[in-house]
Amino acid sequence: MEQPSVINIFWFRRDLRLFDNHGLFRALKEAGNILPLFIFDTNILKRLDNFRDARVEFIYREVEHLKRELEKMHSTLLVYYGEPEDVFSKLSDSYRVGVLFFNRDYEPYARKRDEKISFFLKGKGVQVRTFKDQVIFEPGEILKTDGKPYVVYTPYMRKWMERLAETGTGNYPSEKYLKRLASHRPAGMPSLREMGFTAVSLGFPSREPCESLIRQYHLYRDYPAMEGTSRLSIHFRFGTVSIRQWVERAAAWNGKFLEELIWREFYQMILWHFPGVVDHAFRPEYDMIPWRNDEREFDAWCRGTTGYPLVDAGMRQLLATGFMHNRVRMITAGFLTKLLLIDWRWGEAWFAGHLLDYELSSNNGGWQWAAGSGCDAAPWFRIFNPFLQQKKFDSGNEYVKKWIPEFGTESYPGPLVDYRKARERAIQVYRQALAERKG
Repeated sequence: MEQPSVINIFWFRRDLRLFDNHGLFRALKEAGNILPLFIFDTNILKRLDNFRDARVEFIYREVEHLKRELEKMHSTLLVYYGEPEDVFSKLSDSYRVGVLFFNRDYEPYARKRDEKISFFLKGKGVQVRTFKDQVIFEPGEILKTDGKPYVVYTPYMRKWMERLAETGTGNYPSEKYLKRLASHRPAGMPSLREMGFTAVSLGFPSREPCESLIRQYHLYRDYPAMEGTSRLSIHFRFGTVSIRQWVERAAAWNGKFLEELIWREFYQMILWHFPGVVDHAFRPEYDMIPWRNDEREFDAWCRGTTGYPLVDAGMRQLLATGFMHNRVRMITAGFLTKLLLIDWRWGEAWFAGHLLDYELSSNNGGWQWAAGSGCDAAPWFRIFNPFLQQKKFDSGNEYVKKWIPEFGTESYPGPLVDYRKARERAIQVYRQALAERKG
């Protein structure tokens, strides 16, 4: 089939859906003759240590689904494996590209990548148009009256809610304009194996949790043995659901759930304005903490053999499923940073390698919160007692027994550290390091 003289491209990234997709909506409605594209970016994939990384499988399945749906409409999805700059160089040789459309990404690597691609294509006479899609408000839209970014969540949340009441979420029914896709024969697609990965079939959470779960979210979200959380985070991460639709539902169904969605945007805003948090503490004085970084203790934490049942259950759940309950994430992170005095960056990297829903901004923000080093973080002297947390949120030990079959037997190890002594040590280390910084 002959290709049209000029083709316009929509580049799927963190928006793997055909409905309520802002950039796709604009492309189809305002330009038409749209040829969709997805790139398995080797700059990202080569950083992954595990060839059985389930996140790659998740993306692969969603890309396959998109491709099938597009081919039902006599179009296709061009799927490439490589560096984006090389891919666009090949595309510009194969097609006369008029306009490239894509939705914006706010992480440091993505920003640099997109700048390079835009510069390259504009040099070839291709227009580049970008749109807001994965957030309700971009980092520069919610600012203090002096134009500076918020660094405390509560006033940010209040301003966010005010803006939402003023503007609403917007609606971009891209699904209504799919007939304006470019006609194209089915295209090939690299296999997982060709990209160096293999399927693990962990099972992925539904993108449609029941309404009653969200309505009762505030009641059950802290109890890890219960199905009290939405498990939508992986879908928000890769855009298989619409943040606009879910904000509207959350606003109608449960205010506490809505606040969690606002936290996500708060951390994205922090990463945008303060990219140094990737490698350094948001509060510079916390880079002076003399971490113990005991590798034996870190290994016990990673494997879930610390002798603290709630910590170990969470770590084993993570290893087995790629998921960990949010409250347990806070407890395991606080245990590592405060009771073991191990650098939060070690724990952040471990989570980054294992969480299905890993998102740089939220993972970084959560770890710095636990370590006391982040914006709006828990005070350095606030140290969770994992035993009391277990008594409060898993009093029947249901969660613990599910993930630690040897719990209550001689096979289960005793505590790696004494809580009271480790707490006193942490307070002393933090106090001294912060005092020296002030001095």
